[in-house]
Order: sequence, then structure tokens, then C-alpha cells
Amino acid sequence: MKLRTIIITALAILLLGYLVYNKISTSQSEASKNAAPSAEAMKKMSSQVNAYIVSPEMLDNKIVSSGTVSANNEEQLFSEISGKITNIYFKEGGKVKKGELLVKINDADLQAQLSKAKAALKIDKETAERNKKLFEKQGISQQEYDQSVSIVDQAKADIALLDAQIAKTEIRSNYNGIIGLKSVSEGSYITPAVKIAAIQEIEPVKIDFSVPEKYMNVVRVGDPVMFTIQGSKDIFHAKIFAIEPKIDLATRSLLVRAICPNQDEKVLPGSFANVELTLKQINNAILIPTQAVIPVLKGQQVYISKNGKGMIVPIETGLRNDTTIEITSGLHPGDTVITTGIMMLKPGSNLKIKSIKK
Repeated sequence: MKLRTIIITALAILLLGYLVYNKISTSQSEASKNAAPSAEAMKKMSSQVNAYIVSPEMLDNKIVSSGTVSANNEEQLFSEISGKITNIYFKEGGKVKKGELLVKINDADLQAQLSKAKAALKIDKETAERNKKLFEKQGISQQEYDQSVSIVDQAKADIALLDAQIAKTEIRSNYNGIIGLKSVSEGSYITPAVKIAAIQEIEPVKIDFSVPEKYMNVVRVGDPVMFTIQGSKDIFHAKIFAIEPKIDLATRSLLVRAICPNQDEKVLPGSFANVELTLKQINNAILIPTQAVIPVLKGQQVYISKNGKGMIVPIETGLRNDTTIEITSGLHPGDTVITTGIMMLKPGSNLKIKSIKK
């Protein structure tokens, strides 16, 4: 009886084990059917992508930089001497010409000294003339005659000195330009430390800007420059006329100066300028959308479509802008470059191109 019970129990355990094993096997089979496709299956599936057909294009090699406008010449007006201003001849914000008298400082004492010196010179000349005649008749010695001539020369020097001092009481413009706001008034007593006004020569104006060090052998004197300023929609034109013969150590850039005629005087010194310098045009450049380029450890690469399959091509790049980049090596006209879905691709993947741009 005991043996019979043991046999029945063993058979029941075996039956239960079989049923459990059969259930697990069935579940695993169904799970494998519902599992994701293998890598090989993935490779056989078609990836939907967008593409771009490579074709030669015109490329402007441009440098965009920021610059500052400055006057061609700027003069800060100061007096060389101290004194009282008797007259101001300029109008604030008005145009002045080179050599024009702008401010007069009281010179009454100097004028009196000049008159006295001129009167003394007249007498000295007459004395020297009489001594010359006496010397010719041997009425006086050579030394006496030379002394009278020396006195005349000293009187002339005194007059020249007074003329120079009087000239310092007349403040004149050294340039054609526009004079700014005055900081003195008639009747004011000024010293050499007091600024009177400033003159800006704004026809033409200068534009100073920097270009990266790598362009140092490309930028040339005479290259055309375009720039804009805030508050104006006009595009202004200038030409490079000087280049700093040194690379800035802090920015590793080259300082360049251009000059703009500014005949209509629309550009004022101190303005911020957005500068665009066109170096050269590349007639048959290969350009592709920037999003097509994949950065890798040893450089850059793109996917192209060849016979309906994805293929990796190493590339070398050149100039770039906001949307496109120049390809200098790796691609040829007619190549189909993949621009979307790149991260899901693998070499040899089947491609289904949704749209193509040229």
C-alpha cells in the first residue's frame, strides 16, 4: 500500500513538471516571435531619409567682423597760453576750414610790446645805416659798425618772438571738419589745461576691425569692404588702406583699417560697424547642408546613397555659414548626401529617400 502511494505521488510530480515545462516553452516561443528584429533584419529594412544632390555653386569667401568708426583726423582744441577769451568765432556743430580763426585771447600787452619793438627797430636801422656810411669813410671802427648791425638783428628777433607769442593767442583749425560743442565762453579765463572744443574730420572716416590670424596672407591693401551701422539701413563701402604688421597676442587677430569717403557725412566717428570683407569668389565650390556632417574622432564624415544603400565617406571641410558648409575633399558633383535620419543609419543600410533637394 505504501509502495503504491509512492508511485502515484511520483507520477503526479512528473506530470506537473511536464505541464510547467510545456507552458514555459510556449511562452518563450511567443515572446521570440514578438521580439525586435535582429541586426541583420534591421539591415534589410529601409530607412526613410531626406537627401541633397551635390552640385557646384558660387561661393563668396567672406569675413564678418565688428569694427569701430573713427575720424580721419581729430583735433582737441587747447590754448598754449593762459589768458582771457575776447572772441569766439565758430558756431557749435558747424563746419570749419583749415587755418580758420576760431578763438582769440586777449593780446593787448603783447601788441603794445610789438609796437615798442618796431619803433626801436626803426631807430636801430637808421643808426646802423649812418654807421655804415661812417665806416665806409673810416669815421668809426669795424667793431662799432658791427655792434650797430647786431642791435638791429636783436630787435628783429624780439619782434619775431612777439609775433610768435601773439600767434599763440589765435587758436586756428588744423583741418577741414566739423567742430563740436564748446566748453568755454567769451570773457572766460583759460589755461592750457582747459579744453575749448574738438574738431572731427569726417570726410573721409576710418573703420578699424580685426580678422582672424589665418587670413593674414589673404587680406591685402585695396580690398573692398562693406559695412553697416546701427540706425541706418544703408550699406557703406570702403577700402583697406593699412594693415597692422603684428598679430594681437590676446585675440590672435590682425588689426585692419579701411577708409570710407563719407561724402554725405552719414557715418559719424564712434559708430559700431558690422563689417563684411569679401576675399575671393570660388566658382565651383561644393556646398552641403551643415546638418549632414558627422563629427568623428579622426575628422568628419557624411552618409551618401549609393545603389540605394548608405555609405560613409570621409570629408574635409572649408568655409561655412549659417546653413551650408564647403566640402574641399571627399564629395563630387552628383553625389547624393543624406541629410536626415543619419543617427539611425549604419553602413550598408537600405535607404528610402522621401525627398531630394538640389
